[in-house]
Amino acid sequence: MPLPFRAAAVGSTNPAKVEAVRRILERLAPRCALEALNVPSGVGAMPLGEDAVRAGAHARARAALERSGADVAFGLEGGAILEARDAWLTGHVVAVTRDGRLGEAAWGRMLLPHVAAERLRAGEELGDIIDDLFERKESKRQAGAIGILTEGAMSRTDAFAYLVAMACAPLLHPDLYAEGS
Repeated sequence: MPLPFRAAAVGSTNPAKVEAVRRILERLAPRCALEALNVPSGVGAMPLGEDAVRAGAHARARAALERSGADVAFGLEGGAILEARDAWLTGHVVAVTRDGRLGEAAWGRMLLPHVAAERLRAGEELGDIIDDLFERKESKRQAGAIGILTEGAMSRTDAFAYLVAMACAPLLHPDLYAEGS
C-alpha cells in the first residue's frame, strides 16, 4: 500500500540527496510532490562522528517540515567516523511527519583512503578532498566519494535512496512501530 502523502520536503538542495528521495517517493508515494529546501544541518559542512551525522539528519528533517507545508520531510546527512588512523564514511536519514511519526535509517561504514583520514583530521571537508584526489569538481553533488571510490558501482544517490526507503518502514507499518507493540 503506498504512503498517503501528497507533499514532501527534503532538507537539502544537493541533487544527489534530492534524487534519492524522489526515487523512493516515486515508488512508495507516487502522487507526492517533492520540494527541496536549503536548510542548515547545525553540524557544519563535515560532521564527524555518528552522533553528529544523526543530529544533522534530524535537524534537516525538522527544519524542512517547519519551512514547508509538507506532510513528511526528510533529512539526509553524510559524514565520517574517525578511529585510530582510519576514517569511515557513513550516512543517516530521518523521515518526520506532520503528525509526529518518525523513521530513521543509517548505513554502515565504508573505509576511506588514509590520505582522506589525515586531511579530515586537519579539518578539510570530504568532498573537497575527493575532488582534489580525483581532479573533480563538486563530486558531493554528483556521484560522491562512494561513486568515485567504487568506480560507479554505487553512487551517493544509490546509498541515500536505500536509507530513504528504510526510514519509511515505520511510516509504511505504523502499527508495528507504535509504542507498546
